[in-house]
Amino acid sequence: MSRKTNRRPPLVADNRQAAKTGRKQPARTPAQAQRAGRRRRGPLGALRAVLVGAVMWGLRLAWRFGLRAGLTIVLLTGLGVFYYAATLPPIDDLIDGRTRGSVTLLDNTGEVFAWRGDQFGGMVTADTVSPHLRNAIVATEDKRFFAPYHIGIDFYATAAAMVRNYRENGNPLSGAGGSSISQQTAKLLCFGRPYDPDTWEDEAAYEADCRETTLWRKVVEATYAMAMEARYSKDEILTVYMNRAYLGAGSRGFEAAAQRYFGISAAEVDPAQAAMLAGLLRAPSATSPTRNLQAAQDRADTVLRLMQQQGYLTARETAQARANPATLSKAARQRSGGYFADWVMASGPEFFTRQTTEDVIIRTTLDQRIQQAAEEGLTRIFEEKVRDGSRAQAAIVVMGADGAVRAMVGGRDTEAAGAFNRATQALRQTGSAFKPFVYATALDLGMRPTDVVVDEPTCWDVPGPDDWCPENYSRDHAGEVTLTQALMASLNIPAVKVSERVGRDNVRTVAEMFGIESDLAAGPALALGTSESTLLEMTGAYAGILNGGSAVAPYGLVELRLMGDETPLMDAGGGIRDRVIREDAARQLTWMMHQVVEDGTGRAARIDGWQIAGKTGTSQQARDAWFIAFTADYVAGIWMGYDDNTPLTGVTGSGLPADIWRETMTGVLDAVPPTPLPMAPPPAAADGPGLSDADADALINTLLQELGGE
Repeated sequence: MSRKTNRRPPLVADNRQAAKTGRKQPARTPAQAQRAGRRRRGPLGALRAVLVGAVMWGLRLAWRFGLRAGLTIVLLTGLGVFYYAATLPPIDDLIDGRTRGSVTLLDNTGEVFAWRGDQFGGMVTADTVSPHLRNAIVATEDKRFFAPYHIGIDFYATAAAMVRNYRENGNPLSGAGGSSISQQTAKLLCFGRPYDPDTWEDEAAYEADCRETTLWRKVVEATYAMAMEARYSKDEILTVYMNRAYLGAGSRGFEAAAQRYFGISAAEVDPAQAAMLAGLLRAPSATSPTRNLQAAQDRADTVLRLMQQQGYLTARETAQARANPATLSKAARQRSGGYFADWVMASGPEFFTRQTTEDVIIRTTLDQRIQQAAEEGLTRIFEEKVRDGSRAQAAIVVMGADGAVRAMVGGRDTEAAGAFNRATQALRQTGSAFKPFVYATALDLGMRPTDVVVDEPTCWDVPGPDDWCPENYSRDHAGEVTLTQALMASLNIPAVKVSERVGRDNVRTVAEMFGIESDLAAGPALALGTSESTLLEMTGAYAGILNGGSAVAPYGLVELRLMGDETPLMDAGGGIRDRVIREDAARQLTWMMHQVVEDGTGRAARIDGWQIAGKTGTSQQARDAWFIAFTADYVAGIWMGYDDNTPLTGVTGSGLPADIWRETMTGVLDAVPPTPLPMAPPPAAADGPGLSDADADALINTLLQELGGE
């Protein structure tokens, strides 16, 4: 009977091998098995094995060093986050980061018409702003901002932005998008680096440095953002962001922007207004509604769509907001008085205007109704009477008899700000507009409007090889004329004769006392306006004639105070000054200048029902054309010419400048009851408004045939 056992019987092959050798075959080692397998696989199998081994070795090496590098990066990032978080100040210290203050300019009724500097309307928080504004900011800038896994960086948005930027311009770091609200706030804080004038040339250079995008800067930005997330709450970070973001037109923060564009607080904005404000974050200068309202509305439409997609607005609310897009407030729409605002800023103390570190309120003399009339009058004349493509420029100043400037236009671009102001900065030859100061001197020294002077060829001895022999604009001579007739026809030779008779030094003194501060000519040509002056100076000098012969200092600043304070820091610095000529002399001169408008070179400026006194002026070779005139209430001065002193073609003071004056003052005087001029006609002319002698009228008409006889 056989016995059962668990042992496996030897294989036939094993028995056969053992029988051949006489001993049992030993088991093979793994290396032997590998070599045997290699022999069986051949050359390709061996190559594959080598490659697999190399890959495995590389992976082991990468894991070994990658793990260490990753741990190092995590450690350094953690240290950076800890450092920044430890150095971050209290949240209130980060709200207002401006390095300069703001200036808000009010017109003569107390309405805002212009802003300068960096506006900061006051602190707002994530809880005090309109919920629509809060939602609009999150929807358009960082929709996952309040997510629990949002630690300062939106990794998904960052990666998507880098891919998009790489496809568009080949640089993943160059382009828009991807930055979370925390990262954007880190940039606004410049990673904790305050502005230092010793480090940066100016604020623009500082801000450009803070916005610089490099790989290292992105690392710092991310670290700082995570530090803020560790140090502050989400609402606190959003509060800093809302108060420091630049939103165009000098507005820093959403409160300033809401007041600037809509005239309301950031707590009061509706969905359409909130969408427009949030839309400014991407390109505040290009899409500022005061610069391009349509672009701002188009961007707001996109923000409204995002708000609806993310559940902040219903379809009905979105449709209503799109149907009623946000528009500018009346003050923001006005966009007038830019030249005037620049002049006030330049004339005030620098530490409270151009370089202020405080928020300042300046009440001014500007009358927005008059300003609008001046801008529209200039624009209308250029559109209707000046050829297309002309580079000619013009300027306007309107003021009261006390020198209070009510309107100012410094060039054809009536909406300009920070531009060259031809009303205050351009020194131009005054031409015949200077002649009233000659006759003012004569009247003050006892001459009368009816005194006679002979208009005839006359020469004067001046330094040089030849005598000076001026001519009238008409090339004709009138013989015996009164002072009034000579002024009406703007005759040159009688003006020089009168100036020499009363003493050109006296004429110079009168002109300077009336406010002509520029250097005045020393020779007899002084009487013909060969000296230069600004339109503001000349208009102010004419205001002295209107007010009875006292000098005025043109002014626009009425009161300056710090925002929040009721006590002014300074008051008006202009107004009526010392007497220059006797009052009766000023009233007689006013009557003479009234004849210039009624029957002389200024006839184009007549306005039915109004008494107007003025004088035309055209400089040598017609490089400058002037018309300055006044009613009982306002003095308005007009200058026209080219910036490069190119002669005007077919233009004298009696032409287009007088037309601009009439258009401007028609708007200014609209619906205002006429007031008689404070003038005193001479006894011989008391019975009528003009010269009664028929021969004199005929003579004047002859002299005025050629463009007013400038």
